[in-house]
Amino acid sequence: MIRVTELRLPLEHPPEALRTALLQRLQLREADLADFTVHKRSPDARKKSAIQFIYTVDCTLASATLEAQLLQRFAGDPHVKPSPDMRYRLVGEAPADFYATPGTGGTRLRPVVIGFGPCGLFAALILAQMGLRPIVLERGKPVRERTKDTWGLWRQGKLDPGSNVQFGEGGAGTFSDGKLYSQISDPRHLTRKVLAEFVKAGAPEEISYVSKPHIGTFRLVSMIEKMRADIQALGGEIRFQQQVTDLRIDTAADGQRQLRGVVLADGSEIACEHLVLAVGHSARDTFTMLHGRGVAMEAKPFSVGFRIEHPQGVIDRARHGPAAGHPLLGAADYKLVYHASNGRSVYSFCMCPGGTVVAATSEPNRVVTNGMSQYSRNERNANAGIVVGIDPQDYRQDGQTDGPVSPLDGFAFQRQWESRAYELGGGDYLAPGELVGDFVAGRHGAEIRREFGSVQPSYKPGVTLTDLNDPARPSLPPYALEAIREALPAFARQIRGFDMADAVLTGVETRTSSPLRINRGRDYQSLNTRGLYPAGEGAGYAGGIMSAGVDGIEVAEALGRDLLGLAG
Repeated sequence: MIRVTELRLPLEHPPEALRTALLQRLQLREADLADFTVHKRSPDARKKSAIQFIYTVDCTLASATLEAQLLQRFAGDPHVKPSPDMRYRLVGEAPADFYATPGTGGTRLRPVVIGFGPCGLFAALILAQMGLRPIVLERGKPVRERTKDTWGLWRQGKLDPGSNVQFGEGGAGTFSDGKLYSQISDPRHLTRKVLAEFVKAGAPEEISYVSKPHIGTFRLVSMIEKMRADIQALGGEIRFQQQVTDLRIDTAADGQRQLRGVVLADGSEIACEHLVLAVGHSARDTFTMLHGRGVAMEAKPFSVGFRIEHPQGVIDRARHGPAAGHPLLGAADYKLVYHASNGRSVYSFCMCPGGTVVAATSEPNRVVTNGMSQYSRNERNANAGIVVGIDPQDYRQDGQTDGPVSPLDGFAFQRQWESRAYELGGGDYLAPGELVGDFVAGRHGAEIRREFGSVQPSYKPGVTLTDLNDPARPSLPPYALEAIREALPAFARQIRGFDMADAVLTGVETRTSSPLRINRGRDYQSLNTRGLYPAGEGAGYAGGIMSAGVDGIEVAEALGRDLLGLAG
């Protein structure tokens, strides 16, 4: 096939216009073009009065001879090239019965996956497709039961620490915008594997070609169930409400630390020598246990801030001009970055067009926010995290000014501000909030408005208007508050109305990424514990559904190569 890029068509174009444009671009007759598929479609809204779609198309010609002639004719043209081979090739060809359950004739132990979010899901799927019959241990509940528990917090203020936005089948990505794009380097086209599996599980075909694909929570629920069934059909096993509380590690004959098994909360043990650790960024008790067991890890930067809400129409008009609200464009998004005068970087995070702000805590008496959208993205507000980058020296707990920071210090820092948010909100998981006009002006006490204006916050159980800048009880570190106050008017120079007085800030956003990294080598194994494969967002190697899924694939491949004795 031949790939043609930079085919431009107006927003309102008939379906046949793309084929016509392709024939004209390649100087072909109708009979010469056997078929074509859209690889990517993205809008170009730089000129708001004339928004265009930019297409990348893979086309099949009538004969191989014609294809060769065409490539020769367009030699040197960067927009006409052979289509890359994006097919996924499974590592190894192990039969489905390669591994048997210990005690029934099998010579090796089955691999174990801890966590069933995007990373664990794809790790388990690849291992199952390789015939390795993984055992998945998920501390939370199946996705539909988990959804009921999550709504219990949102509607009734009742938190289940083991079943919530962070824990359960599907991971934190289930209650998000369902974004399926990433900026990771992808020379093997593993993102296409992720998208293909999602389409197979029921996602709309368009996620394969739109520039910023997303799914949304409701669709993700049924898709995850379908993928679970696929893993089980291939011999995999998923065990819910099975929390791992300890690892069995000993010293092998060659002197290296070797994983031997896991201990569950009920005291039972599972022998294993190959374990994918895909627990997500909120499994604080698990990370504490791993640190106590001497698993190599280090503190890493992350970000903290608030959620900001505007009317979606404000964002649509700023981004799409006269075409705002056009069904082909959908709800507009944004991506913003600002470098504040105090040296801090402020940026938008996990922007959710037409979505809601959700309660995302997993621990009692703490408030954490996140953003979520459905596939339709038709809620009245747009929301995004407005967060400030921090590094380990900012959150270290020992009072020192140099030297290594404990990998666990980031959790203490997060808990401090999540507990403060619970206090400022008034309890019962209400979140503290403030109108942007008051926040930017630095108003305090009686100067602060106590009623919402044109923007009604979407966070449930509810938002309490308060002083997020209160010097006596600040909602975030003073340097973060200062940087955000400075950034909001600067963002308004890019998106008109961004600093509108009635926009709402809701606190706090603290779990943008894991505050630690579990160190691993080029073989994806822990640097000091053989058989342990740290993976995904919690281990510090991903950020979002797509990158977590890709990391799960790569880790499963590395584990499979080791089990099957294959070259890397």
